[in-house]
Amino acid sequence: MAEKLKILLAEDHQTVREGIKLLVNAQPDMEVVGEVGDGEAAVKEAERLKPDVVVMDITMPNLNGLRATRKLRGNGSDVKILTLTRHTDDGYLKQLIAAGANGYVLKQSAPTELINAIRTVAAGNAYLDPSLTRKVMGGYVSRADSQRGENKGEITDREAEVLRLISFGYSNKEIGTQLDLSVKTIEAHKANAMRKLGITSRIDIVKYAILRDWLHDN
Repeated sequence: MAEKLKILLAEDHQTVREGIKLLVNAQPDMEVVGEVGDGEAAVKEAERLKPDVVVMDITMPNLNGLRATRKLRGNGSDVKILTLTRHTDDGYLKQLIAAGANGYVLKQSAPTELINAIRTVAAGNAYLDPSLTRKVMGGYVSRADSQRGENKGEITDREAEVLRLISFGYSNKEIGTQLDLSVKTIEAHKANAMRKLGITSRIDIVKYAILRDWLHDN
């Protein structure tokens, strides 16, 4: 039998945490190995337990989920971080993507959405709650269309692969290892693709990934 996915829950409301724990432990392929009620404890337990996925609430005492995510990434942790929140403001999403979160799922979504999100990020893919897709896209499509005439052409398959891996949360070094290319080459592919597409930031790369339906690839 395959080893179960190890899940750490970071949620300050005990009732919510218990509900998530029951839901996760009911799955045949995952189990909760730890649970904490604040961000500082989330960082410590993530480093101690080395789970496959941390389900991280944003609003927690001592250290919120955003800062806890930044701290884990700053410490070199590559644990998959799935943000669980009621916030639908894409400002939170932008900050969490920049901080290194692998996924974003809403508490008000169906329980099956959370389970799907856990499996998705555990498999190395990024996840965005479907109800946020239209919101986060914003004016990206119309802006991209208006800039198409200024761009120098379609991106290459290699450039697309680099952007896809960036949208999943991989670093340039990790992408280079996967594709057997130097970091400089990865940076060049990224810069060329962004110039051709008329995009300037990582959040734009994620929006492009949504447009291409990369974030729902398994």
